[in-house]
Amino acid sequence: MQVLWFIPTHGDGRYLGTSIGGRSTDYHYLRQIAQAVDHLGYYGALLPTGRSCEDAWIAASTLVPLTQRMKFLVAVRPGLVSPSVAARMAATFDRLSNGRLLINVVAGGDPVELAGDGLYLSHDDRYHLTNEFLTIWREIIQGNEITHKGDYLEVQGGKLLFPTVQKPYPPLWFGGSSLVAQEVAAKHVDTYLTWGEPPEQVAQKISSVRRFAEEQGRTMQFGIRLHVIVRETEQQAWDAANQLIRYVDEDAIATAQKAYARMDSEGQRRMTQLHHGSREALEISPNLWAGVGLVRGGAGTALVGDPGTIAARILEYSNLGIDTFILSGYPHLEEAYRVAELLFPKLPLSHVSQVDQQVMFSPFGEIVANEKFPKPHQPIVD
Repeated sequence: MQVLWFIPTHGDGRYLGTSIGGRSTDYHYLRQIAQAVDHLGYYGALLPTGRSCEDAWIAASTLVPLTQRMKFLVAVRPGLVSPSVAARMAATFDRLSNGRLLINVVAGGDPVELAGDGLYLSHDDRYHLTNEFLTIWREIIQGNEITHKGDYLEVQGGKLLFPTVQKPYPPLWFGGSSLVAQEVAAKHVDTYLTWGEPPEQVAQKISSVRRFAEEQGRTMQFGIRLHVIVRETEQQAWDAANQLIRYVDEDAIATAQKAYARMDSEGQRRMTQLHHGSREALEISPNLWAGVGLVRGGAGTALVGDPGTIAARILEYSNLGIDTFILSGYPHLEEAYRVAELLFPKLPLSHVSQVDQQVMFSPFGEIVANEKFPKPHQPIVD
């Protein structure tokens, strides 16, 4: 099992839907989060993409020399950049980071934003374009020269001179809920990502993607994108969840729902259906809370509970075939520590060694009365 964190280049704070408790996500702050992710032993971090975010490639490249091990999951945008240029960008990042690049393929789900970027294709056409893009990209980045003339892209003699560190290329990640998106994923990518829907819905999606992959003679890995609110007791966790949306009013919810309605993203539609823009029934599955999605696009659900309970919920997803968890929490710096300290000891993480655990989980604490170390930690809730 792998756990990644999230670097909030679109903003951060203690509460949703308000500037109260807001935090400037300047370079100093992003550096702190990245170094915490690296030090605490997360496998890596996702950087978001879109016009509401700082450019992910530039932001990630500035954080590479400040970190040692963490990987950076950065978006490639078919239709906004050519496959040849995207391959060179990926190769350069992979080489200069010594193999710490993961690539998140994002077709986009907001026609208004995409029009501002000069892309006017329909939902299905964007995924057909993505299929062509990845066909070209995969050939080029493996060192092959390609000439391609398709319905959307034309390349003559595309090639790459500087090879990647990771072979055959940095792993491709992809999240798309529609059937056409699942077909593209099954044909090209290494890890299919889903947002944090209830386990039964995630199981259906995994089964569908696996069928498409089998038709291509391929196998895939699966990941999930979730927020997490973990506290020492269940009551503390639910209190924290309610605090997170304490300033979210009906006007903010209505504004957010109007923005979601213009999107043609199947994933966003599924997220919105989990809460229907209402506070009335936000616990949509045991310990799975849809409150984040009232005013936040994209990943809109959080696991809420004590460490033992959340670990059990994560293992439920793991038993479905999920082996990678991209987690986040507000504010992202403090919650990176809280999740590592409370959850990591309860999870079968493949990227954490015993030496790392001694650093990450702070088993010593402050010396008691200048005399001795405190007693070893015993979980409050198991």
